Amino acid sequence: MKNIRILITFLLLGSYLYPIPPIEFKEIKNKHVQFSAEENLEKAENLFIERRFPEAIETYKEVLAKSTNDNPVILKKVAQSYSALHNAQQSVSYLEDYLKSDFNTRILDDSSFDTIRDTAEFEKITTKYSPYFSVWSFMYLYVALIGFYIAIVLQFNKKVDWIAKILISSFIFIHSFFIFHICLNITNYQYHFPHSYLMSTVFSFLYGPLLYFYFRRITQKYRFRKLDLLHLIPTALFIIYIFPTYSLSSDAKLELMLERAQSGLNPGDSPDVVILVILKLISLMVYGFFIRKLYLEAKHKNEFHNKANRIWQRNIYVIHVAYIFCYAGYGILISNHIISGFLYHSQVICMALMVMYIGYCASVQPRVFSGSLTFDKIFFKYEKSGLTESLSKELMENLIRLFDEEKIYKENDINLEKLADRLNTTRHNASQVINEHFKMNFHELVNKYRINEAKQIFETDSHWNLNIIDVAYEVGYNNKVTFNKAFKKDTQVTPSEYQRMALEV
Repeated sequence: MKNIRILITFLLLGSYLYPIPPIEFKEIKNKHVQFSAEENLEKAENLFIERRFPEAIETYKEVLAKSTNDNPVILKKVAQSYSALHNAQQSVSYLEDYLKSDFNTRILDDSSFDTIRDTAEFEKITTKYSPYFSVWSFMYLYVALIGFYIAIVLQFNKKVDWIAKILISSFIFIHSFFIFHICLNITNYQYHFPHSYLMSTVFSFLYGPLLYFYFRRITQKYRFRKLDLLHLIPTALFIIYIFPTYSLSSDAKLELMLERAQSGLNPGDSPDVVILVILKLISLMVYGFFIRKLYLEAKHKNEFHNKANRIWQRNIYVIHVAYIFCYAGYGILISNHIISGFLYHSQVICMALMVMYIGYCASVQPRVFSGSLTFDKIFFKYEKSGLTESLSKELMENLIRLFDEEKIYKENDINLEKLADRLNTTRHNASQVINEHFKMNFHELVNKYRINEAKQIFETDSHWNLNIIDVAYEVGYNNKVTFNKAFKKDTQVTPSEYQRMALEV
């Protein structure tokens, strides 16, 4: 008993000298919760391994409920568990949550989802997020790359007026850029390159001004003024409006696209897509009206340099008008969140047609890009020429003599260089004389003389003694095919038809 009293006295004295700190109940509680979450996660993992999927799902959900952030690994396990239970709807729902938390589409190829792979829900999510190529996307990529190439090559073409060259190459570049952007969107690569979000939208209000001023340049030799910068105001205002979106991080842009995709919207469109479509359509229609006015004025005044220039400007205008109509249909579709079908692709087809046509002309007839820039019968491309009026007239008279009297067009190897030598002048001066006085180029002039000669031969061959090939050789052609093509282009009938008509007369 005495020993017990001594022990109690010792303990009391120790507690007085070394007091015990108060217990932090909150800290213990938190440690208990954390331990409980880890325990639940371990339990869920064991249940998942044992393929007790219903219990594993409930346990995983408890862990998610207690976590402040979604754990991609847990979301994946829940999606796999639902897949094992053949519940495609719930599995896809958690897959979308997983992709929003950690965008990695390789999860869709996981073998654990083979049980629901053929379901409509899984096919839908695969189409929505997985990268893939189709006929449309390959065509768009091909045309876009050609467009970029053409825009670059045009800059090195010295035969084209440099201002017209900048305008038309910029026009084709933004077309190609838009087509490339559409290619990213329809292949789902936009998710892998988030900064592509709305990247081509900034050019929405440049299509009309670029084409309009190009037509003014080639039809009126228009020189730009500071006042023309007013046409850039819509683009400048739009850049100010869209800059906050462009300045977002890649993760923020990806989140915006995924939110739109999960809401059933086109992930590549702006929330203000309806307003943008209406404003762009108005811009295209207004400038389309002015372009039509320029084209009709040039046609009425017969200011086209030649038939090729007239066809060039007409086709560019017609394609632009077709694009306006197709874009109107495209705008209706995307405003209703429809991103498929022929009408959706039709406006891109018009763009692609524009790119391919300009590419063709760039390689075959590059001079048409400068149009018919004539003032006082002096062509724009000869503005700095040293050819005087008297020398020009003298060269013209000599040229007429060479064609009318010596008939040099019958020489099958005649070219502009040889003609210049016969005129004792430069190739440049010879070309200028032909363009100014005959309103055509060298090849058109030679063909004109050759076809007229051929028609005279047919009209005098009353007994039909000559073969078509003989006439072709006689007037300077090397083969029958080229002769037939040139003859029909000039007379609208073939040589044999013309010969038959001449015989009847």
